[in-house]
Amino acid sequence: MKHTFIATILAAAIALPAYAADYTIIAPAAPGGGWDQTARSLQAALQQEKIAGNVQVQNVPGAGGTIGLAQFSSQAAGNPNSLIVGGYVMVGAILTNKSPVTLKDVTPIARLTGEYEAVVVPASSDIKTMADLVAALKKDPGSVSWGGGSAGGTDHITAGLIAKASGVDPTKINYVAFSGGGEALAAILGNQVTAGISSYSEFESQVKAGMLRLLAVSSDKRIDGVDAPTLKEAGTDVSIQNWRMVAAAPGLSDDEVAKITADFEKLHSSATWQETLKTKGWADTYLSGDAFKAQLEKDVSATEGILKEIGLVQ
Repeated sequence: MKHTFIATILAAAIALPAYAADYTIIAPAAPGGGWDQTARSLQAALQQEKIAGNVQVQNVPGAGGTIGLAQFSSQAAGNPNSLIVGGYVMVGAILTNKSPVTLKDVTPIARLTGEYEAVVVPASSDIKTMADLVAALKKDPGSVSWGGGSAGGTDHITAGLIAKASGVDPTKINYVAFSGGGEALAAILGNQVTAGISSYSEFESQVKAGMLRLLAVSSDKRIDGVDAPTLKEAGTDVSIQNWRMVAAAPGLSDDEVAKITADFEKLHSSATWQETLKTKGWADTYLSGDAFKAQLEKDVSATEGILKEIGLVQ
Protein backbone atom coordinates (compact mmCIF):
# COMPACT_ATOMS: atom_id res chain seq x y z
CA MET A 1 0.00 0.00 0.00
CA LYS A 2 2.83 2.37 0.96
CA HIS A 3 4.66 1.77 -2.32
CA THR A 4 1.43 2.21 -4.29
CA PHE A 5 0.76 5.56 -2.58
CA ILE A 6 4.30 6.85 -3.31
CA ALA A 7 4.03 5.73 -6.92
CA THR A 8 0.72 7.56 -7.27
CA ILE A 9 2.22 10.77 -5.85
CA LEU A 10 5.22 10.54 -8.19
CA ALA A 11 2.99 9.92 -11.20
CA ALA A 12 0.87 12.94 -10.32
CA ALA A 13 3.97 15.10 -9.94
CA ILE A 14 5.29 14.01 -13.33
CA ALA A 15 1.92 14.80 -14.89
CA LEU A 16 1.95 18.38 -13.62
CA PRO A 17 2.81 21.08 -16.20
CA ALA A 18 6.29 22.56 -16.04
CA TYR A 19 6.49 25.42 -13.57
CA ALA A 20 6.47 28.77 -15.33
CA ALA A 21 9.34 30.98 -14.26
CA ASP A 22 8.91 34.37 -12.64
CA TYR A 23 10.87 37.22 -14.20
CA THR A 24 11.81 40.75 -13.24
CA ILE A 25 12.57 42.90 -16.28
CA ILE A 26 14.66 46.04 -15.93
CA ALA A 27 13.69 48.84 -18.33
CA PRO A 28 16.78 51.08 -18.10
CA ALA A 29 14.86 54.26 -18.97
CA ALA A 30 11.98 56.39 -17.75
CA PRO A 31 8.39 55.34 -18.52
CA GLY A 32 7.01 56.06 -21.97
CA GLY A 33 9.98 55.28 -24.19
CA GLY A 34 10.85 52.34 -26.40
CA TRP A 35 12.58 50.26 -23.73
CA ASP A 36 9.70 50.76 -21.32
CA GLN A 37 7.20 49.81 -24.04
CA THR A 38 9.28 46.74 -24.89
CA ALA A 39 9.55 45.61 -21.26
CA ARG A 40 5.82 46.02 -20.62
CA SER A 41 4.91 44.28 -23.89
CA LEU A 42 7.16 41.38 -22.84
CA GLN A 43 5.49 41.36 -19.43
CA ALA A 44 2.02 41.08 -20.96
CA ALA A 45 2.94 38.46 -23.56
CA LEU A 46 4.97 36.23 -21.22
CA GLN A 47 2.09 36.14 -18.73
CA GLN A 48 -0.70 35.83 -21.29
CA GLU A 49 1.03 32.92 -23.01
CA LYS A 50 1.74 31.37 -19.57
CA ILE A 51 5.45 31.25 -20.36
CA ALA A 52 6.07 33.01 -17.04
CA GLY A 53 3.96 32.99 -13.91
CA ASN A 54 4.62 36.51 -12.68
CA VAL A 55 6.55 39.26 -14.46
CA GLN A 56 7.50 42.58 -12.88
CA VAL A 57 8.94 45.62 -14.68
CA GLN A 58 11.27 48.07 -12.95
CA ASN A 59 12.40 51.40 -14.46
CA VAL A 60 16.00 52.44 -13.79
CA PRO A 61 16.58 55.52 -15.99
CA GLY A 62 19.71 57.45 -16.78
CA ALA A 63 22.75 57.81 -19.05
CA GLY A 64 21.35 55.96 -22.04
CA GLY A 65 20.63 52.84 -20.04
CA THR A 66 24.13 52.52 -18.59
CA ILE A 67 22.96 53.23 -15.02
CA GLY A 68 20.42 50.43 -15.22
CA LEU A 69 22.98 48.19 -16.92
CA ALA A 70 25.55 48.73 -14.18
CA GLN A 71 22.97 48.09 -11.45
CA PHE A 72 21.71 44.99 -13.21
CA SER A 73 25.12 43.43 -13.85
CA SER A 74 26.13 43.77 -10.20
CA GLN A 75 22.88 43.12 -8.34
CA ALA A 76 21.39 40.41 -10.58
CA ALA A 77 24.56 38.35 -11.11
CA GLY A 78 23.75 34.65 -11.01
CA ASN A 79 19.97 35.23 -10.90
CA PRO A 80 18.20 33.44 -13.79
CA ASN A 81 14.95 35.29 -13.08
CA SER A 82 16.36 38.75 -13.84
CA LEU A 83 16.30 40.25 -17.34
CA ILE A 84 17.11 43.62 -18.89
CA VAL A 85 16.01 45.17 -22.18
CA GLY A 86 18.41 47.25 -24.23
CA GLY A 87 19.46 47.88 -27.78
CA TYR A 88 21.25 50.10 -30.24
CA VAL A 89 20.85 53.15 -28.00
CA MET A 90 22.68 51.39 -25.18
CA VAL A 91 25.57 50.44 -27.49
CA GLY A 92 26.15 54.11 -28.30
CA ALA A 93 25.64 55.28 -24.73
CA ILE A 94 28.23 52.84 -23.42
CA LEU A 95 30.79 54.31 -25.81
CA THR A 96 29.94 58.00 -25.33
CA ASN A 97 29.69 57.70 -21.54
CA LYS A 98 32.86 55.59 -21.40
CA SER A 99 30.91 53.19 -19.24
CA PRO A 100 33.02 50.68 -17.29
CA VAL A 101 30.11 48.23 -17.63
CA THR A 102 29.37 47.01 -21.16
CA LEU A 103 27.19 44.39 -22.83
CA LYS A 104 30.02 41.93 -22.18
CA ASP A 105 28.93 42.10 -18.53
CA VAL A 106 25.51 40.56 -19.23
CA THR A 107 24.28 37.48 -21.09
CA PRO A 108 22.68 38.42 -24.45
CA ILE A 109 19.58 36.31 -25.13
CA ALA A 110 17.88 37.67 -28.24
CA ARG A 111 17.37 40.62 -30.54
CA LEU A 112 13.61 41.17 -30.48
CA THR A 113 12.56 44.03 -32.73
CA GLY A 114 13.69 46.63 -35.21
CA GLU A 115 12.21 50.06 -35.78
CA TYR A 116 13.00 53.01 -37.98
CA GLU A 117 13.54 56.54 -36.80
CA ALA A 118 11.09 59.37 -37.45
CA VAL A 119 11.73 63.10 -37.67
CA VAL A 120 8.85 65.26 -36.44
CA VAL A 121 8.03 68.88 -35.64
CA PRO A 122 5.08 70.36 -33.75
CA ALA A 123 2.01 70.81 -35.96
CA SER A 124 2.27 74.58 -35.42
CA SER A 125 5.86 74.73 -36.71
CA ASP A 126 6.80 76.84 -39.73
CA ILE A 127 8.88 73.87 -40.90
CA LYS A 128 6.68 71.96 -43.33
CA THR A 129 9.13 69.54 -44.96
CA MET A 130 12.47 67.84 -44.40
CA ALA A 131 13.93 70.25 -46.93
CA ASP A 132 12.84 73.17 -44.73
CA LEU A 133 14.55 71.60 -41.71
CA VAL A 134 17.77 70.95 -43.63
CA ALA A 135 17.76 74.53 -44.95
CA ALA A 136 17.51 75.90 -41.40
CA LEU A 137 20.26 73.51 -40.29
CA LYS A 138 22.58 74.68 -43.06
CA LYS A 139 21.89 78.33 -42.32
CA ASP A 140 22.65 78.05 -38.60
CA PRO A 141 23.26 74.58 -37.14
CA GLY A 142 23.03 75.81 -33.55
CA SER A 143 19.61 77.38 -34.08
CA VAL A 144 18.04 74.00 -34.83
CA SER A 145 17.57 72.00 -31.62
CA TRP A 146 16.90 68.28 -31.83
CA GLY A 147 15.01 66.56 -29.01
CA GLY A 148 15.60 62.84 -28.61
CA GLY A 149 16.85 60.04 -26.42
CA SER A 150 20.12 59.75 -24.57
CA ALA A 151 23.41 61.10 -25.89
CA GLY A 152 25.12 58.68 -28.24
CA GLY A 153 21.94 56.71 -28.92
CA THR A 154 20.18 56.03 -32.20
CA ASP A 155 18.37 59.39 -32.16
CA HIS A 156 21.61 61.31 -31.61
CA ILE A 157 23.44 59.26 -34.24
CA THR A 158 20.63 59.87 -36.75
CA ALA A 159 20.73 63.63 -36.15
CA GLY A 160 24.50 63.56 -36.68
CA LEU A 161 24.17 61.56 -39.89
CA ILE A 162 21.50 63.96 -41.19
CA ALA A 163 23.86 66.87 -40.54
CA LYS A 164 26.78 65.10 -42.21
CA ALA A 165 24.67 64.15 -45.26
CA SER A 166 23.56 67.79 -45.50
CA GLY A 167 27.13 69.11 -45.51
CA VAL A 168 26.94 70.38 -41.92
CA ASP A 169 29.61 69.62 -39.32
CA PRO A 170 27.95 66.97 -37.09
CA THR A 171 29.81 68.26 -34.05
CA LYS A 172 27.91 71.57 -34.39
CA ILE A 173 24.43 70.13 -33.96
CA ASN A 174 22.35 71.26 -31.00
CA TYR A 175 21.11 67.97 -29.58
CA VAL A 176 19.00 67.92 -26.40
CA ALA A 177 19.04 64.50 -24.74
CA PHE A 178 16.15 63.17 -22.63
CA SER A 179 16.19 60.06 -20.45
CA GLY A 180 12.80 58.81 -21.61
CA GLY A 181 10.41 59.04 -24.54
CA GLY A 182 7.76 60.71 -22.41
CA GLU A 183 10.06 63.61 -21.49
CA ALA A 184 11.22 64.06 -25.07
CA LEU A 185 7.65 64.03 -26.38
CA ALA A 186 6.57 66.67 -23.86
CA ALA A 187 9.46 68.93 -24.92
CA ILE A 188 8.60 68.55 -28.61
CA LEU A 189 4.89 69.18 -28.09
CA GLY A 190 5.76 72.16 -25.88
CA ASN A 191 7.88 73.74 -28.64
CA GLN A 192 10.98 73.56 -26.44
CA VAL A 193 12.96 72.06 -29.35
CA THR A 194 12.83 72.63 -33.10
CA ALA A 195 12.41 69.00 -34.08
CA GLY A 196 12.05 65.60 -32.49
CA ILE A 197 13.73 62.39 -33.49
CA SER A 198 12.93 58.90 -32.19
CA SER A 199 11.41 55.58 -33.17
CA TYR A 200 8.17 56.03 -35.10
CA SER A 201 6.00 54.22 -32.54
CA GLU A 202 6.83 56.82 -29.90
CA PHE A 203 5.26 59.54 -32.08
CA GLU A 204 2.55 57.59 -33.88
CA SER A 205 -0.48 58.52 -31.80
CA GLN A 206 0.43 62.24 -31.76
CA VAL A 207 1.07 62.20 -35.53
CA LYS A 208 -2.31 60.57 -36.15
CA ALA A 209 -3.98 63.05 -33.79
CA GLY A 210 -2.53 65.96 -35.78
CA MET A 211 -0.35 67.21 -32.91
CA LEU A 212 2.93 66.42 -34.66
CA ARG A 213 3.97 66.72 -38.31
CA LEU A 214 5.94 63.74 -39.59
CA LEU A 215 8.68 64.94 -41.95
CA ALA A 216 10.50 61.70 -42.82
CA VAL A 217 11.42 58.19 -41.70
CA SER A 218 14.85 56.54 -41.79
CA SER A 219 13.91 53.39 -43.73
CA ASP A 220 15.27 52.41 -47.15
CA LYS A 221 11.77 52.40 -48.60
CA ARG A 222 8.43 53.80 -47.51
CA ILE A 223 6.76 52.08 -44.55
CA ASP A 224 3.31 50.65 -45.20
CA GLY A 225 0.65 52.70 -43.48
CA VAL A 226 2.99 55.62 -42.71
CA ASP A 227 2.35 58.76 -44.75
CA ALA A 228 5.87 60.16 -44.98
CA PRO A 229 8.84 60.01 -47.33
CA THR A 230 12.10 58.34 -46.44
CA LEU A 231 15.04 60.59 -45.63
CA LYS A 232 16.59 59.47 -48.92
CA GLU A 233 13.46 60.48 -50.83
CA ALA A 234 13.60 63.84 -49.09
CA GLY A 235 17.15 64.38 -50.34
CA THR A 236 19.11 63.30 -47.24
CA ASP A 237 21.12 60.13 -47.86
CA VAL A 238 20.60 58.45 -44.47
CA SER A 239 19.16 55.04 -43.58
CA ILE A 240 19.27 53.62 -40.05
CA GLN A 241 17.28 51.13 -37.97
CA ASN A 242 17.02 51.00 -34.21
CA TRP A 243 16.83 47.54 -32.61
CA ARG A 244 15.97 46.23 -29.18
CA MET A 245 17.13 43.17 -27.28
CA VAL A 246 16.73 41.24 -24.06
CA ALA A 247 19.64 40.04 -21.94
CA ALA A 248 19.97 37.90 -18.84
CA ALA A 249 22.23 38.31 -15.84
CA PRO A 250 25.92 37.40 -15.89
CA GLY A 251 27.17 34.25 -14.17
CA LEU A 252 24.46 31.85 -15.31
CA SER A 253 24.92 28.18 -16.12
CA ASP A 254 24.50 26.88 -19.67
CA ASP A 255 21.28 25.16 -18.60
CA GLU A 256 19.87 28.39 -17.16
CA VAL A 257 20.71 30.32 -20.35
CA ALA A 258 19.14 27.56 -22.45
CA LYS A 259 15.93 27.72 -20.37
CA ILE A 260 15.64 31.50 -20.75
CA THR A 261 16.38 31.27 -24.48
CA ALA A 262 13.70 28.59 -24.85
CA ASP A 263 11.18 30.87 -23.12
CA PHE A 264 11.90 33.62 -25.62
CA GLU A 265 11.72 31.22 -28.55
CA LYS A 266 8.21 30.37 -27.33
CA LEU A 267 7.43 34.06 -26.90
CA HIS A 268 8.62 34.91 -30.41
CA SER A 269 6.42 32.27 -32.05
CA SER A 270 3.36 33.06 -29.91
CA ALA A 271 0.22 34.66 -31.29
CA THR A 272 0.31 37.31 -28.55
CA TRP A 273 3.80 38.51 -29.45
CA GLN A 274 3.15 38.47 -33.19
CA GLU A 275 0.05 40.59 -32.61
CA THR A 276 2.12 42.94 -30.40
CA LEU A 277 4.63 43.42 -33.23
CA LYS A 278 1.80 44.24 -35.62
CA THR A 279 0.06 46.63 -33.22
CA LYS A 280 3.24 48.47 -32.28
CA GLY A 281 4.59 48.59 -35.83
CA TRP A 282 7.79 46.82 -34.78
CA ALA A 283 9.73 44.80 -37.35
CA ASP A 284 10.37 41.18 -36.43
CA THR A 285 14.18 41.01 -36.37
CA TYR A 286 14.40 38.10 -33.94
CA LEU A 287 17.85 36.59 -33.58
CA SER A 288 19.16 34.49 -30.70
CA GLY A 289 22.05 32.35 -29.52
CA ASP A 290 25.52 32.50 -31.06
CA ALA A 291 24.17 34.23 -34.19
CA PHE A 292 22.94 37.15 -32.08
CA LYS A 293 26.18 37.35 -30.09
CA ALA A 294 28.18 37.54 -33.34
CA GLN A 295 25.89 40.23 -34.77
CA LEU A 296 26.11 42.19 -31.53
CA GLU A 297 29.91 42.31 -31.77
CA LYS A 298 29.63 43.62 -35.34
CA ASP A 299 27.08 46.26 -34.29
CA VAL A 300 29.28 47.50 -31.43
CA SER A 301 32.25 47.86 -33.78
CA ALA A 302 30.20 49.61 -36.48
CA THR A 303 28.60 51.98 -33.97
CA GLU A 304 31.99 52.99 -32.60
CA GLY A 305 33.03 53.89 -36.14
CA ILE A 306 29.91 56.02 -36.71
CA LEU A 307 30.30 57.83 -33.36
CA LYS A 308 33.91 58.69 -34.18
CA GLU A 309 32.85 59.90 -37.63
CA ILE A 310 30.28 62.32 -36.22
CA GLY A 311 32.52 63.45 -33.39
CA LEU A 312 30.79 61.85 -30.39
CA VAL A 313 33.67 59.53 -29.54
CA GLN A 314 37.35 60.32 -29.84
